[in-house]
Parts: sequence; structure tokens; C-alpha cells
Amino acid sequence: MPQAIPSGRVLRDGSGHAPDGRRLGLALGLLVLPMYVALGAPSVALPVIGRALGVPFGATAWILAAWSLTSALAMPVAGRLMARRSPFLVLVAGVVALAAGSALAAFGPTLAVVIIGRLIGGAGAGTTVIAVFAAATALPRRERIRALGIVAAASATASGCGTLLGGAVTAWLGWRAVLAIPVLALPLLLAAVPGRRALTRNGGREGNNSAERLDIVGAAVLSVLAGSLITLLQAHSVGLSTSVTLVVAAAGALAAAGLWWRVRRTPGGFVPRRVITAPGFLPAGLIGGTVFAGYYGVLFLAPSLIEQATGGGALEAGVLLVPAAACSVPAGRLAGAASARFTAWQVSAGLAALTAVGVLVIAIFTGPIPVVVGVALTVCGFAGAQAVLVGLAPELVTAHDRDTAQGLLTFVINLGGGIGPAAVAGLSGIAPVPVALAMLAALPLTGLVLSLTRRPGAGIR
Repeated sequence: MPQAIPSGRVLRDGSGHAPDGRRLGLALGLLVLPMYVALGAPSVALPVIGRALGVPFGATAWILAAWSLTSALAMPVAGRLMARRSPFLVLVAGVVALAAGSALAAFGPTLAVVIIGRLIGGAGAGTTVIAVFAAATALPRRERIRALGIVAAASATASGCGTLLGGAVTAWLGWRAVLAIPVLALPLLLAAVPGRRALTRNGGREGNNSAERLDIVGAAVLSVLAGSLITLLQAHSVGLSTSVTLVVAAAGALAAAGLWWRVRRTPGGFVPRRVITAPGFLPAGLIGGTVFAGYYGVLFLAPSLIEQATGGGALEAGVLLVPAAACSVPAGRLAGAASARFTAWQVSAGLAALTAVGVLVIAIFTGPIPVVVGVALTVCGFAGAQAVLVGLAPELVTAHDRDTAQGLLTFVINLGGGIGPAAVAGLSGIAPVPVALAMLAALPLTGLVLSLTRRPGAGIR
């Protein structure tokens, strides 16, 4: 009789065995740490940067906007490139661009140079994120959930601690050191080298499609649409004039029409019709986007709310948020375990509910403790969404569309991360903060409703 392999034994890569999701997850989790720290750390240093470079504070918001813009744009592009090139090479290119852009921003003598560096670094970050998730989703299902849970815990912990690290580094080493933090991803790339075989094996899955020419028109209209949307969301914080805002809005509308036309005319183009119409694909992206919007919206406001309540500075606020960030570790593991017993839509409903409750806790109650509790709940939603929803791409589409679907799905989900802070910032200027947060909670509540009403593909785990 053949001997069964014990379920608890982790199979190593090589000799035809499945790769170790925990080992690869730890390597990839280390790699994303500097990128997610870079999301929150520079926000603490913006006032200092404005004074050092002699520019208005409002102009420094472009330092954050530039990173979000190119990071989102790079994701679907990287997803298509991985069908043509080894994902390991895409990962290396992303990390190199991330490090080079961050170094340029750190040593930039003017705000314009700093912004250019952030644009390059953001593109590298988006490319690296897609390569990381592609490596994890290429694993067998059990190992994939394990790897994604570790990556999710690492990213949520890093982003939650960004304010603490940003305040400490600004106080001790200066603002240039804050912008240089992502350079640390370059030596951490060595940790991903042992997983190179899994990354290389992951490449070239799109068969004959990899020989097709890249749909430049489709990539351009999607890029313009995403860039216009993010710019409009940042218009209030960066002080864009009415005329410029109208031009950006018009460009976005034309890009949306062009994208619709391109998808219909070229079904196998940059945004393949068969991918975006796959049952469950758009709902998964929208649900993840609402969860990300709630988390990043709260993360944007939490430091200032704690500072107002305690009278302390950014460093003190960061220290208080550390317990909330630590919740990402069990959250990623629990979400992965729950996905083995429940469908992805049931798990995502719980994550959206946690995020909505966290936002409402901060909106209703005052004081530092409710803020920390609310952030902790949204951290759980954020980490869980990465562990569950991002890993859905291989199960929603055919194997030869997996890289493309991964890039587009991650793009939609991360776009929600830009909507949350922009919505809170815009609403806070015309309404009290509790009202702005209550309106923000409507986004994850929408994700909750969408999760509960899913029918097509509802059995997907």
C-alpha cells in the first residue's frame, strides 16, 4: 500500500515536491517591509521637508501623491510583463527602481527632484508588490495561504509602524533618511534569492499570449484613467486650481471612454475582457478596495487624532499605534485559516465588517484608546484582505491569464488605498472629522453588502 504523506509535513522545493510557503513568505515579507514603511513614514516629515526646501506645506503633499500614482500604474504593467519575462527578473527590476528612486528623493536638492525620485520609487514599489504576490500565488493552495498570510502580516505591521519609524528617524537622522528607507529593500532582495526557482518556474504561463505585442493603447488609457483619478483625489490637498482640476477630470473621462472602447474592440488587449468579466473578479477587487480605503483613511487621520488627544508629537503617536500594528500578525494567519473552512466571500464579509466597525469606533468615541482600537480593527481587515482576496486571482481565471489577473486585481484593490485618505482629507475640510469618518465607513459597508450578495463563483474558497 502507498504511504500517505502527513498533512503537517512541509514539502521543500526541489525533487518534484511543493515549495515551502512559510520560508518563501518570510523572504517576501522581509522584502516588502521597507515599501510599506514608506507609505506612512514620510507623512510625519512633510512639515520639516517644506521648511528645509523652502516650499509651502501644501506642495509637499505631492511627495505622497507621486508615490501612490506610479505605484498603482505599475501594477497592471508588471502583471503583463511577467507573462513575457521571468518574475524574478521583474522583481529585481522593481527593487532596483525602488532603491534608485528613493535614493534620488533622499538627496534631491529641490522639491521637483524629490518628486521625480518618488515617482521612480513608486513605480518600483508597484512592480515589486506584483512580483511578490505572483511568487506567493504560484504556490499550491495550502502553501499559498501560508505565504500570503506572512506577507500580509509583514505589510500591515510595516505600514502601521510607519508613523513611529518616520517620527523617530526624522528626529534622530533627519528627513532625508526617512525618504531613503526603501533603499533597504536592495540588500533584503538577497533573502528572496532562495525562492528564485519558484519565481522562475512561475514565468511564461500565458503560453502563446506571451508572444503577442504589448497593447500600448490599452496600457496608456488605463494609466491616464488611474492617474487622473488619483490626481483628482489629491486635488484638494495639493491645492490644484479649478482650471487644472477640470482638465484632469476631462482627461479621466476621455480615458474611461477610451478604455471601454478598447476592451470591446480588443478583447485580448492590456485589459482582457475575459479577465475582467470572469465571475467574481471585479467584486473581489471592489471589496478589497473598500477594505483598503477604510484602513488607509484611518491610518491617515490616526496620528493627528492621537496627538490632539494626548498633546504629544508624532513619535508618541507612533508608539501608541504599535499594538494596533501588531494585530496584523494573528489577523493574517486567522484569515488564512478561515479561508479553509469558509468561502472567500464569507471571509471577506467579515473583514469588511471589521473595517467598518473600526472606522465607526474612531468616529463615535474620543480619546487615544478608541483610536488605537479602531486602527487595530482596520489593521485586521487590511491584513486579512491581502491574505485572502489577493490570492483569489489564480482561482478566478485560467492558468494562462493568472499574471494579468494578478496585476489588475492588485491594481483595483490598492487603488482603494488611495481613495480612503483622499476622501477623508476632502471631507474633513467641509465637515467635522466624525462626519468624515462616518462617511468613510460607508465604503467598507458597501464591501460588506457586496460580499453578502455574491452569487456567481460564490463557492470559490
